[in-house]
Amino acid sequence: MIILFGMAGSGKGTQGKALSEIFGWRWIATGQMIRENGGYNEIIDKGNIIPDAAMIEMLEKALAVTDAEGYDVILDGFPRNAAQAEWLIRESGHKVDGGIVLEVPKEELYNRLYMRAGLDGRVDDQEKSVIERRFEVFEEHIGGILEVFKKHGIPTAYVNGVGEEGVVTDRLVDKVQKMCPAAREQNDDVNGGEIEKSYGE
Repeated sequence: MIILFGMAGSGKGTQGKALSEIFGWRWIATGQMIRENGGYNEIIDKGNIIPDAAMIEMLEKALAVTDAEGYDVILDGFPRNAAQAEWLIRESGHKVDGGIVLEVPKEELYNRLYMRAGLDGRVDDQEKSVIERRFEVFEEHIGGILEVFKKHGIPTAYVNGVGEEGVVTDRLVDKVQKMCPAAREQNDDVNGGEIEKSYGE
């Protein structure tokens, strides 16, 4: 299991889908799961994260499916705080091979999110105050998450998320193969093409 981290608009969605196709892994995008659930729109539309118990319950169901199918996982949007990181590493029953943080300047992130808002009308992409809150939440928690990973000996890396999509993907492929030597390029879209490319959560 590889975890993708990054601020809203950093490209986790686009790159998570690309990596899943390259390695033949399942891509689990927790932000999409939350929106499809529909019960937490008031929370996420303000840029906040939902309760840990609710998020873990949704993720457990998704992981049960991938386990039954026998796929490895690219996980996008979880963990979002240190407590979730501890659960994932100690209690989920899944081996975390590494975490990768996509780094993109905020000016570029704003441009991407405003562009996405114009395309699909996502509420949390439209207001600057909400976007700033999402950035704030990420910055508040990422340090604690990475400390948990370090404590448990799980490698982490930072990747420049600016550039042509394929160039960024190549950077990520290199990191994934170093963290998970068993990962082999298969170019098999096991997600069935049902997930559209986006600029992540």
